[in-house]
Amino acid sequence: MTVMVRLPHIVKLAVAAGVLLPLSGVAFAQDRLDDLMQDLRGADAVQAQRISGEIELLWRQSGSASADLLLKRGLDALERGELDAAVDHLSALTDHAPEFAEGWVSRAGAFVRMGYYGMAISDLEHALALNPQHYEAIYGLGVVLETIGRPADAFEAMQLLQTIHPHYPDLSETLARLEPLALGQTL
Repeated sequence: MTVMVRLPHIVKLAVAAGVLLPLSGVAFAQDRLDDLMQDLRGADAVQAQRISGEIELLWRQSGSASADLLLKRGLDALERGELDAAVDHLSALTDHAPEFAEGWVSRAGAFVRMGYYGMAISDLEHALALNPQHYEAIYGLGVVLETIGRPADAFEAMQLLQTIHPHYPDLSETLARLEPLALGQTL
């Protein structure tokens, strides 16, 4: 299976340009999210944990009660290990609210647990096209790329993650593990 991953380069350009597309169409939430993303870059580890919690709460707000219900049902099914049900709910969500990045990221998580890595990559790419700074999507993409034997691409994704969320849990260890696989070892 050949999987093309073009998005990390696009994501880098979007992040460098400061592009962040609206997540739910609510302008005030977008302004708050922009401020939090900026704060996250300069935060210490304790502050970063608090800020990332606020960001993730905003990401889960679709602006639609029915989309929020589908997300909740999908995540609940995922937590119970009911992967087919999770995919069903999250697929309904991506159909109902295709501009809601969290639906794509969540369904990608279900696909990863099912071993459907190509489908997970596709969903993560879609989520990152909607929200180039979605650090959970970037991390997920890195994990999948490492899993399918693409350590250089995984390392690139994790480096991008570091620019957005420098205190992401276990990021330093992940980068240290991937670096020799991606860049080779010096003698």
